[in-house]
Amino acid sequence: MADHLIPLQALKGRGAASRLPHRFERDVRDDFDDGWNTLQDDAAEGLPPLQTEVRFEDVKSVLGENDSPDIPFDRSLNPYRGCEHGCIYCFARPTHSYLNLSPGLDFETKLIAKRNIAEVLRAELARKSYRPSHLAIGTATDCYQPIERELRLTRSVLEVLREARHPFGIVTKSSAVELDLDLLAPMAADRLAAVYVTVTTLDGDLARKLEPRAAAPHRRLRTIRTLAEAGVPVGVSVAPQIPFVTEDMEQVLEAAWEAGARCAFYTVVRLPWEVAPLFKEWLELHYPQRAARIMARIREMRGGKDYDADFATRMKGSGLWADLIRQRFEKATNRIGFNRQRIALDLGAFRPPGVAGQGSLF
Repeated sequence: MADHLIPLQALKGRGAASRLPHRFERDVRDDFDDGWNTLQDDAAEGLPPLQTEVRFEDVKSVLGENDSPDIPFDRSLNPYRGCEHGCIYCFARPTHSYLNLSPGLDFETKLIAKRNIAEVLRAELARKSYRPSHLAIGTATDCYQPIERELRLTRSVLEVLREARHPFGIVTKSSAVELDLDLLAPMAADRLAAVYVTVTTLDGDLARKLEPRAAAPHRRLRTIRTLAEAGVPVGVSVAPQIPFVTEDMEQVLEAAWEAGARCAFYTVVRLPWEVAPLFKEWLELHYPQRAARIMARIREMRGGKDYDADFATRMKGSGLWADLIRQRFEKATNRIGFNRQRIALDLGAFRPPGVAGQGSLF
C-alpha cells in the first residue's frame, strides 16, 4: 500500500512550512500518515507554536570582504546567522546548511548570535593595515530582527563604528532601527551613516505571508519618515520583485518618497540552492492556482532555470520579463525623483579605535 504523505500546512508566524533537509544531508525523511488518525488528533489539540532558540558563538572575524562586481559595497557585517523575520525568499537561507541545520524552519527558529562581535570588530579596525571602505550591515540577515531588542549586538557594533568614525549603511525591514537614532542621527550629520528600508509591498496580507515576522508595511513607511525627519539619509529597497506576487512597485515607491526616502533600488527574486524548493512549497500553500505561472516567469528571467548565479544577471534577471520590471522601476523612479543625488559617505574621517580595555591619551 502506498504511503500517504502528510500535507504541508502554513504555520502561523513562519515563512517556511517544513524543515527541508539541507543539501549535505545523506538521509531524507518524509512525514506520512500511519493510519492512526494522528493528523486529526493534532489538529484537534492544536500544536504549540514553534519557539525561537538563540545560540551564541564566539567568532574570530566579523568583516566579510566582497569582490562581486554586481554588489556596490566592499565589506559587510552581520551580527546574526538565521533570521526570525522568516522571509520565504531570503537568499541567505542556504547558509544554515553549513551549520547542519535546515534552511527551512531552522533558519527562522534556530538563530546564532555573534556575542563577541563588537570586540572582534574593534580589533579588526585597530589593525595598522586596515583601510576604511564602505561597510554594509545586515545584508544577509536582518541586523534588527526581534532578538536585537534584547541582545543589542547591532548597537554595540554602531558604538564601535561611532568611536572609529567609520562610515556604514544599514539594510533592514524592522522598525527597531529607530531605537538607535541617538547614534545614527549624529553620525548621519557627519556623513557616516545611511539606512535603507526594504518595503516589498504595501499589501499587509501578502507581507504577512512573505515576511511573517517583519514589520508591517505601514510601520516601515513610518520608520522611513522617522529616520528622514531625524536627518538620516534613507533609501528604499523594493526587493525582491516576484512576478504575479509583488505587483505594486510604483505605489511602494510613491509612498516611500512621500515618507522621505530619496534613493531606491530593486532586485528580482533569487532562488539559490534550497530556496527554490522552499519557495515552491510556499507557492503551493498560498497561491496554488498560479504557482506554475509564477515559476514559469521566474525561469524565463533565469535562462530556463530556477536560478542562475551569473554576476551579469543574478540581481536583475534577463529576458523580456526582467526588462519589463526594469522599465517599470526606471520610469517610476524618474517620474517621482529618486536617485538624483547619491548618498556619499565620508571615508576620510576614520580613526582607529582604541584597544578594548585601554583608554586614549587624546
